[in-house]
Amino acid sequence: MRLNQCHNFHDFRELARRRLPGPIFNYIDGAADDEVTYRENTRAFDRCDLLPSVLTGVRDIDMSVTVMGQKLDMPVYCSPTALQRLFHHQGERAVAAAAEKYRTMFGVSSLGTVSLEELRRKHSNPQVYQFYFHKDRGLNRAMMSRAKEAGVDVMMLTVDSITGGNRERDLRTGFSIPFRLTLGGMLQFALKPMWGINYVTHEKFRLPQLEEFVDMGGGASSIGGYFTEMLDPSMNWDDVAEMVQEWNGQFCLKGIMTADDARRAADIGCTGIVLSNHGGRQLDGSRTPFDQLKEVVDAVGDRLDVIMDSGIQRGTHVLKALSLGAKAVGGGRLYLYPLAAAGQAGVERALGLMRAEIERGMRLMGVTSVSQLSPDNLRFR
Repeated sequence: MRLNQCHNFHDFRELARRRLPGPIFNYIDGAADDEVTYRENTRAFDRCDLLPSVLTGVRDIDMSVTVMGQKLDMPVYCSPTALQRLFHHQGERAVAAAAEKYRTMFGVSSLGTVSLEELRRKHSNPQVYQFYFHKDRGLNRAMMSRAKEAGVDVMMLTVDSITGGNRERDLRTGFSIPFRLTLGGMLQFALKPMWGINYVTHEKFRLPQLEEFVDMGGGASSIGGYFTEMLDPSMNWDDVAEMVQEWNGQFCLKGIMTADDARRAADIGCTGIVLSNHGGRQLDGSRTPFDQLKEVVDAVGDRLDVIMDSGIQRGTHVLKALSLGAKAVGGGRLYLYPLAAAGQAGVERALGLMRAEIERGMRLMGVTSVSQLSPDNLRFR
């Protein structure tokens, strides 16, 4: 299979599976425990039907949206994800460039492999910085200050990851950073030698946002150690309220799932929330963001921007989320499989196909702008 033969999410996933060593593919592809939530995230959209209108005189389509003060030419953005240069040597550079081409937003993770300063210098499209809450409050302040100086547009605090999810695929292969592979995991790397050649012939793998704090040389403070030793499971609403005030700008909480928590986010001054269960990678058995979307929008949609991620694979999924009041949707695997498959060219193709699906879907729905979508366009089974 070649890139030009990829026409949807599943094609990109298959090409990524063929090109990546098993442990790395399963890091992207896997989720927590029995992976029930991972599967349900997408199935939730199948329980909802679109109701198109006809003879509405559709001519020009405007799918632009404004999210937390950021103007996007399409209602899909690239969610922040970790370790991108493991999947392709271009990593975040490819994703940022592709997002800029389609004039949409992209995220940089605390566990990103390219510095947020480099990406901010090179790209003018809106940039999100995703970070975690640390026991060291000074570190939290330093990370926010660094992001402010770099010119980051939106600060995004992930609140559903005070401990790592039980990702059993990674346990079986021994996937970790630094690598501590099982015998079976090492064999899977041996079966994909081109990945290894590519890895060692490009610049050294780094975590520039955290390299002062995480030992990439195999010491005690691995990525797993970062979650278990450095993050603060006791963080509370008062802690986050202080951060919101200190940032004094567009501030988003990622991992909100209830209307009550959404109200509290609005109360402390957040300008956005992301309904997310981390793509099924944290709490297996949790409800899907799409199933919670209407309840949360009804509760706080007039007070802050409600976004959702987890499970988005098609343009029709995007239209269903927008119809329920989401201002935009984010995707991780949506661009990670294309990144792994072909770098920047893969991400550009994936975003182009998604844009085409959304435009086609809007025409078939009989709407010319996102603002015309509403719950009246949907029926739940």
